[in-house]
Amino acid sequence: MLRQLPPQPFNEALLVGSESSDDGGIYQLTDDLAMVQTVDYFTPIVDDPYQFGQIAAANALSDVYAMGGTPKTVLNIVGFPIKKLGSEILTDILSGAQNKVIEAGAVTVGGHSIDDQEPKFGLSVTGIVHPKKYWTNKGAKEGDVMVLTKPLGVGILTTGIKRKMVSADQEKDVIEVMSMLNKSAAEVLQDFHPHAVTDVTGFGLMGHAFEMAKGSDVSIEFSYSSIPLLEGTKELAAKGVIPGGSKANHHWLEDKVHYDPSITMEDQWIVCDAITSGGLLVSLPEGEAEKYIEVLGLHSISARIIGRVLTKQKWSILVEK
Repeated sequence: MLRQLPPQPFNEALLVGSESSDDGGIYQLTDDLAMVQTVDYFTPIVDDPYQFGQIAAANALSDVYAMGGTPKTVLNIVGFPIKKLGSEILTDILSGAQNKVIEAGAVTVGGHSIDDQEPKFGLSVTGIVHPKKYWTNKGAKEGDVMVLTKPLGVGILTTGIKRKMVSADQEKDVIEVMSMLNKSAAEVLQDFHPHAVTDVTGFGLMGHAFEMAKGSDVSIEFSYSSIPLLEGTKELAAKGVIPGGSKANHHWLEDKVHYDPSITMEDQWIVCDAITSGGLLVSLPEGEAEKYIEVLGLHSISARIIGRVLTKQKWSILVEK
């Protein structure tokens, strides 16, 4: 669809735009300052409105962190049936979002709302970054290892919540993961030398890894047994509790990902799981990865090395046992 639009005039200040598959746009303001811009919103994925606001905010803020930026201002984006549901629920959603915006050190400067029959909420976020120190999802180098900072299974668990197939502890865990900012993971990474960074969201681990591999002209090999999963993920997948988006991701990637014969269909859906507010996926030198993970542990973040970067091969992504 975007290819059908007339091309924009060249602007040398636009460092990262819509021509790539990156997490946000970057526009240079001065020699030392650039703006990071992103926007995201969606329908409720949990019942509690306050938690929904927290998750939506963490998800939108994540794109700025994934580019090495610092969030500064946000605008709320609201679609809500105010006459049907009343103002109290919307107030809780906005309160949850504000909680995360304050935690990020940013400020809410306004927003826009429309009367909509289906609730929708998200944020437009503006951050700052040095114009020579931002991260993108391309640049991964052969010999790098891949680090993931949050477990997979969010889409499957939230689908399980809707079907009332998830325990109270499992629901608590997935909400905690989605609500956690990628702030610490990004700030700690500033002391290392990442070659490519993205966050794992709607396209799943495989989709975002494919975009990284394609943009970097490399292949990426994952070890399935090393990938952290939320408790209950495998059991739910075995029962067919798979979001439509996860299956769509798997179909889209079927000629781009090679799975070892030992990787079951349920396992394939898990690594393609459509995620909300997932962790950072980082390609960085192997010698730095263990130290990065060690420092993250001091921030109560259980990151893992889950793969490595190879020279470009027939398949963009390979998943071994």
